[in-house]
Amino acid sequence: MINRTHGLWLSTVILTACFSVQEPNTLEAGQTQSEPSSADIRPAPQPEPLRETTKLNSTLADATSPHIQAQPIARSESIASFMLPAPSPEPGVVTEPDRERYEAAAVNPIHRVLETPVSTFSVDVDTASYSNMRRFLSQGVMPPEDSIRVEELLNYFDYQYEGPGEGDHPFAIHTQLAPTPWNEHTQLLRIGVQGYEVEAESLPPMNLVFLLDVSGSMNQPNKLPLLQRAFGLLVDRLRSEDKVAIVVYAGASGVVLEPTGGDDRVSISHALNQLQAGGSTHGSAGIQLAYQVAEAQFREGGINRVILGTDGDFNVGVTNLDDLKALIEAKRDSGVFFSALGFGTGNYNDQLMEELTNLGNGTAYYIDQFREARKVFAEDLTGTLHTIAKDVKIQVEFNPAQVAEYRLIGYDNRQLRREDFNNDRVDAGDVGAGHSVTALYEIVPAQGDFRFTDPLRFQEHSGIEATASELAFVKLRYKRPDQDRSILMSHPVEAATEAQSMDSAMQFAAAVAGFGELLRGSYYVDDWSIADARQLAQAAIGEDAFGYRQELLQLMQNAEALAAH
Repeated sequence: MINRTHGLWLSTVILTACFSVQEPNTLEAGQTQSEPSSADIRPAPQPEPLRETTKLNSTLADATSPHIQAQPIARSESIASFMLPAPSPEPGVVTEPDRERYEAAAVNPIHRVLETPVSTFSVDVDTASYSNMRRFLSQGVMPPEDSIRVEELLNYFDYQYEGPGEGDHPFAIHTQLAPTPWNEHTQLLRIGVQGYEVEAESLPPMNLVFLLDVSGSMNQPNKLPLLQRAFGLLVDRLRSEDKVAIVVYAGASGVVLEPTGGDDRVSISHALNQLQAGGSTHGSAGIQLAYQVAEAQFREGGINRVILGTDGDFNVGVTNLDDLKALIEAKRDSGVFFSALGFGTGNYNDQLMEELTNLGNGTAYYIDQFREARKVFAEDLTGTLHTIAKDVKIQVEFNPAQVAEYRLIGYDNRQLRREDFNNDRVDAGDVGAGHSVTALYEIVPAQGDFRFTDPLRFQEHSGIEATASELAFVKLRYKRPDQDRSILMSHPVEAATEAQSMDSAMQFAAAVAGFGELLRGSYYVDDWSIADARQLAQAAIGEDAFGYRQELLQLMQNAEALAAH
């Protein structure tokens, strides 16, 4: 019989032996677990290359920035080589610090009309700032001030402007003057630009490349899984004449779905839904490859677009913003447009997404929930995919006989120099089918005594003789998507003895703008409150088919509660 001491000794030996058995991949002492690198991706069998692929590979470096070298292109018959096992977070692991990035931009200042009578800016139909704001407020957190772009909050909503009809221009321009809710001494001038509508069935044939980030940072429920569901909505709306390819990037980039007819939704959905996240983020290589695939299948007279889905966390390869800009700029003239959908929290790079889409003749969206994906790829499908005008600029000249001072609300990082308006080499915003653009100016009437600024001691009156019946003169320049010469539109704004009473659309726009200004930390709305904005919006809900306006009221209530603490 084994005595007690002997038994304890034997048990200890057995347990020690069990725990000393190491798996082949056990780390050495002092090492830490890392994400799979590009070296972990096994080369896959090479299928027949796309038409012109060899030629494109050989010329890729010449077509891009001198700082960017072409990367080896990996093409696979299956998506298996990109189905990296998703890393499982270890219990007790500390999450990485917040690395979200937003561009800091000063609030637009007041201008005296006698000194600066002209205001020029690029239009902006991005909506990323609104849905990103919703993400913060829905989680009970006030959004960072730099994340708020008031124009993107304004342009998230439809104000039911009339379209251009059968005219020669793709736009109709509307203006309205009304009292300012937050300042009894000023007025709001609203400029609304409405693009023509296109039915989804009438869209030109599409050549789309889904450029999808499958790096390790995408391994969160609100990143890759939401991305797959979002792009799945677009797949459901493809037609037989459309073509889709899927390019992915992590430590390396590759084509996981060669250009495939839109009616083969099974193959497209299978390739999309089998993706898993792992590895570092070599975004620049993916962008190069996506353009290469899109150019090889270019559709004359069709829609040619690369659509990026990512959290923007580029950490391998070209990470310098100037180099990425150069790459996108080099490809912009190819006729392939570039749009981006941002996902996730913690490392979302809002600044990079906005910069790249501005340069790539595209639009930036932030997908915080499936409902937003439905808005982008279902309700606003034609506007998302079909550009009706590019490089759209607005210039407003104010009449000093009617207006003493003005400030543009929002568009803080979209300001252009006066001479840029007529310079067709200066890039500006792009507008999709059915999109509208809303801009609000807060103006100080010349007839009143109120002024934001003191008059100058030594400046004489300019002596400008202007038509007293005109408050301002609005000009708009745009280019057709396939042309390089701009076309001019103009619209006089008639003066009124009093600002008109607000209709519901103007009232709601003012509420949104004021709310955005409060979140932005603008000192021009110091005497107003979030409760004031909410009450103004509540009284102007109007038609709200999808519930977006009601949702804004809930967000305002969240912000009101947070501001009280």
